[in-house]
Amino acid sequence: MSTTVIYKNAFFYEVAMRMLYGRYYSARYSAIADLIPEGSTVLDLCCGPAVLFDRYLRRKRIEYTGLDMSESFIKRLRARGGKGEVWDLLKETALPQADCVVMQASLMHFLPSPLPVIERMLHAARQRVIIAEPIRNLAESTNPVVAMISRRLTDPGNGKSSARFNQQTLDKLFLPFADLIEEAFLIPGGREKIYVLNSTPSTR
Repeated sequence: MSTTVIYKNAFFYEVAMRMLYGRYYSARYSAIADLIPEGSTVLDLCCGPAVLFDRYLRRKRIEYTGLDMSESFIKRLRARGGKGEVWDLLKETALPQADCVVMQASLMHFLPSPLPVIERMLHAARQRVIIAEPIRNLAESTNPVVAMISRRLTDPGNGKSSARFNQQTLDKLFLPFADLIEEAFLIPGGREKIYVLNSTPSTR
């Protein structure tokens, strides 16, 4: 399927994300990296240009695998020493196992039925699932540039969607997993909320 230029080029993708998150751009990655123990294996779903690996996890001796629909992003990840695979999460192929399974700002792509994706993440994770999701709909921003970028970011190559979460709908989504939630918190700036789910067998 056709993909917006933001999902074809790492430079344009990062410029777009920096415009959306402003001075909190780095904080969204740091918050995830702080949750991942040194020496862990990590599976990053919808990894994009793998900024999380390249700038935040590499120094922690992480064994990292990124999955994304974008061939150019996966090619870039491999060139930088990471492991990556072109992967369509809409297909119900079993995910590779890892200590920590991460998804950042991508759960919206699976609306109206994101629960199966979370379940698959739990089955793949040996220790924990970490999901960070935007809770502000910047597609409705009064800034036309921000609104345009936000709309473009809903199309990674499997079709555009105007659906978004807010804090109430995201909290409701995670109610079936209440017994697994270790923590849930907003990143600095409050544009994303992070959920950490314990996936160890003793808690499931």
